[in-house]
Amino acid sequence: MALIVQKYGGTSVGSIERIRNVAERVAKFKALGHQVVAVVSAMSGETNRLIDLAKQIQKEPDPRELDVLLSTGEQVTIALLAMALKDLGLRAKSYTGGQVRILTDDAHTKARILAIDEENLRRDLDSGHVVVVAGFQGVDAAGNITTLGRGGSDTTGVALAAALKADECQIYTDVDGVYTTDPRIVPEARRLKTITFEEMLEMASLGSKVLQIRSVEFAGKYKVKLRVLSSFEDEGEGTLITFEEENMEQPVISGIAFNRDEAKLTIVGVPDRPGIAAHILGPIAEANIDVDMIVQNVGVDGTTDFSFTVHRNELKKAMDVLSMVKTAIGARDVLGDDKIAKVSIVGVGMRTHAGIASKMFKALADENINIQMISTSEIKISVVVDDKYMELAVRALHQAFGLDQPASA
Repeated sequence: MALIVQKYGGTSVGSIERIRNVAERVAKFKALGHQVVAVVSAMSGETNRLIDLAKQIQKEPDPRELDVLLSTGEQVTIALLAMALKDLGLRAKSYTGGQVRILTDDAHTKARILAIDEENLRRDLDSGHVVVVAGFQGVDAAGNITTLGRGGSDTTGVALAAALKADECQIYTDVDGVYTTDPRIVPEARRLKTITFEEMLEMASLGSKVLQIRSVEFAGKYKVKLRVLSSFEDEGEGTLITFEEENMEQPVISGIAFNRDEAKLTIVGVPDRPGIAAHILGPIAEANIDVDMIVQNVGVDGTTDFSFTVHRNELKKAMDVLSMVKTAIGARDVLGDDKIAKVSIVGVGMRTHAGIASKMFKALADENINIQMISTSEIKISVVVDDKYMELAVRALHQAFGLDQPASA
């Protein structure tokens, strides 16, 4: 008998028929003697609908009240799934994040999990119940409802698996695993049988939508066995996310990630003196804006141009902050560009292979794609390009690194 945490995304529970299908899948695992915790998202489209309602009331919805509103999406799904399980003759019990006591910080709309009280869940599991938990939500120390940010149900699933010391956390979604890149852009993309936590963490941070980055961080930190599977196919092993073995033969590049959700800001004519980067990025951090890539170019007139990227939704907020910074430090201008995209190659094999960057840059140059910014780590290289060239860049790199070829046995 194993303890399995299964997470079902919005498309997996997008209709009554699909909720019944999830219940039947869970029932099969129960029939094999396993204990099952089902973590569910809101029905597909529901979170967007609720956000739209909020924005009809307030142009910038109050974060605390927005969390109260958004948490209702998952509350609907847990009740319906628990009913579907009971209709099949199973014992089931639903829990909101607050009822579990998933304790988070108080950063509304993007809270982080601090602790989980799993005692009630264990008691219900031991008494034969299927436990159904609302993903994406928790409660802060003051009892306020919080949400974990878009895709946070993955994080809930993995965090519960870690707290319960589950044998496996299964992420059910509308794809049957992790692919070398998005098959909608490159039809030749292949499903990976395995991928390392390091690679998956980079892929998630770089824009891959299969798993939310914090869920991969949790899984890696707490050694949670993680598998991505399709909600709509009964067969298939999906993709196992695992730890790299020293004797594993790794491909040089495992995947191509991309992200359209970024914007670039440049503060022009910045005085070239020590501490200037802190003067620029300090106020950005205080405004709770996450910065991604950073490039500083030294000019010939004793000034520099300082560029960085942020999420596209935070461009206006960041521009407002930089407008004040510009005056304070004596810079000339602030420029914003939301017509960019980030394209990245990822692979642990980079550690032992030279010439990866030059091969990447040549593949892009052959397609006349200009590179605006470059960022590297031990197992990835990211570039910023014009948004209109993103898909061409992904296809070119996928072919250049042979990812459209069948994996060697």
